[in-house]
Amino acid sequence: MENKKSFASIDEYIAAFPNETQKILKELRAAIQSAAPNAAEKISYQMPTFYLYGNLVHFAAYENHIGFYPAPSGIEAFKDKLSAYKGAKGSVQFPLSQPLPLNLIRKIVKFRVAENMKKAKTSGKQ
Repeated sequence: MENKKSFASIDEYIAAFPNETQKILKELRAAIQSAAPNAAEKISYQMPTFYLYGNLVHFAAYENHIGFYPAPSGIEAFKDKLSAYKGAKGSVQFPLSQPLPLNLIRKIVKFRVAENMKKAKTSGKQ
């Protein structure tokens, strides 16, 4: 159930979905927050986004899956562990019918944090 409406916050985004999907989205959000406690939350591309010296990850709910978007580098770095899921260059689909791989998600987010911190340091944006 992809919503095409504009959202002002991640809370508003999550509230637009059925209760069971909300529960999964809240678990995903908490996993990301624990791996990137200094990241800011925002809506970007009408998706929940975590931002730290640039976009870290996005996620979105659909009818049958949760889309997770850790950039192509995040997918590439964990491609072996993500091979069980449908995906593309910069995204992976976690079926709603299966538990989220929260430990893997946290590892990917931490990888993206380190990547963005390194880029920020070398570009002098820290």
